[in-house]
Amino acid sequence: MLLRSSLKNQGQTYQTCVFCTDSDRQFYKLWREGTHLIVLVKRYSCRKYGAVGYFHDLLHHEPAELLNSRCFHCLSFKRDQRMVHKGDLVVIGISVGLALGILIASLIFFGIWWYKKRSNLRQCSNERILPTLPIRMNGLGTSNDFSASLASSITIRGSEHPQKSSPVSSWWNHHSKDQFASASGILRYSYKDIQKATQKFTTVLGQGSFGPVYKAVMPTGEVLAVKVLASNSKQGEKEFQTEISLLGRLHHRNLVNLLGYCIDKGSHMLIYQFMSNGSLANHLYNDEERFLSWEERLQIALDISHGIEYLHEGVADFGLSNEEVFDEHTSGLKGTYGYIDPVYVSTNKFTVKSDIYSFGVIIFELITAIHPHQNLMEYVNLAGMSPDGVDEILDKKLVGECNIEEVRDLAAIAHKCLQKFQRKRPSIGEVSQAILKIKQRLLDREMSKEFSRVLSRIEDQQMELSRMASIKDGD
Repeated sequence: MLLRSSLKNQGQTYQTCVFCTDSDRQFYKLWREGTHLIVLVKRYSCRKYGAVGYFHDLLHHEPAELLNSRCFHCLSFKRDQRMVHKGDLVVIGISVGLALGILIASLIFFGIWWYKKRSNLRQCSNERILPTLPIRMNGLGTSNDFSASLASSITIRGSEHPQKSSPVSSWWNHHSKDQFASASGILRYSYKDIQKATQKFTTVLGQGSFGPVYKAVMPTGEVLAVKVLASNSKQGEKEFQTEISLLGRLHHRNLVNLLGYCIDKGSHMLIYQFMSNGSLANHLYNDEERFLSWEERLQIALDISHGIEYLHEGVADFGLSNEEVFDEHTSGLKGTYGYIDPVYVSTNKFTVKSDIYSFGVIIFELITAIHPHQNLMEYVNLAGMSPDGVDEILDKKLVGECNIEEVRDLAAIAHKCLQKFQRKRPSIGEVSQAILKIKQRLLDREMSKEFSRVLSRIEDQQMELSRMASIKDGD
């Protein structure tokens, strides 16, 4: 006889069978409570379903049903139905505990990782803040008379492509034990080697706000420029490390390549390519230097814009923001008087549009050959009051040697760069495109002149041939 009773466990109903031949019979306890017999199964083990566990729920049966049944030694259940036993509860508890432990450990690990990553990013950001103005304001070949000029850092290359230089030589590799290739590929030189190459630092090329620049001749004959961080320089350790980390990754035909550095005996030095043709300032303000034609000045402006454009694109590539805020008490203003954006001076916030302002000053410097320290901007502001005002401040050497419309167009670009509000200033890409259009018009004009000259020569030759033919016919 099958005795079936309802078994409720967590809202589930199970059917019991007291004649299961596949179960290992276990003892149970019976006691009477009122008119009901209470059955508490201590343990069960079913070979058929492979279930082993403890069951702590109470089974309520009518006394008559229990008395009429012949066996209460086992309880079996369908395979797709499960009871929650003490063992299951233990397993669930352990599983939940392990899951919570893993979750907490993961959160702690993630928190530590995030904190370290943020600390590293903050440190890297501090070390890699792009000092755009100082990098370009303190180049090699600076003029002694105009050492603070941004134009003095712009070098005139002898050819379209920078000269090839080999910073690695057999002598240099074996001569100094202190020299090694850094992770960025920039070579480290010892103080002793630099001292020897600069003849004990007597070959001064110029003086900038960063420090003096020396000419260094290596035993291989290679000529380099060594920029030394002055002890009283406004730039410090952070700026020096920044230049190494950033300049080592900058490679562009319009930027001077950083070849090495030196940190030794308390000195900090940067080793650059040597530009044999000197600086832009020398050519603009030194009468002994070769005169720069209008075509050359326009090409210089275009080259500078391409270099700045490369640097601005690098801001995103290096993971830097387009705006860097400097602490006025620790950093101070970076740059050279006469070229600094007034917005940067008033807010201490340096942006890529600050570069645009500085470039506008350089354009007017190219047009007028007036140094910013000689009240260049006052002349520019006065000239801006009349449509033809730029004609009055044009470099006298260019009068009659250039197309005045091209000069006015370039001056208009410079005026846009000098807008009071940064948002009204164009991007460096827009500036480059505008200068390129002027350059293209210049090339078209020169091509037209050349075509006219060729055509004129052909006509002269034809006339000469006709004259010779007429003379022959007369004979």
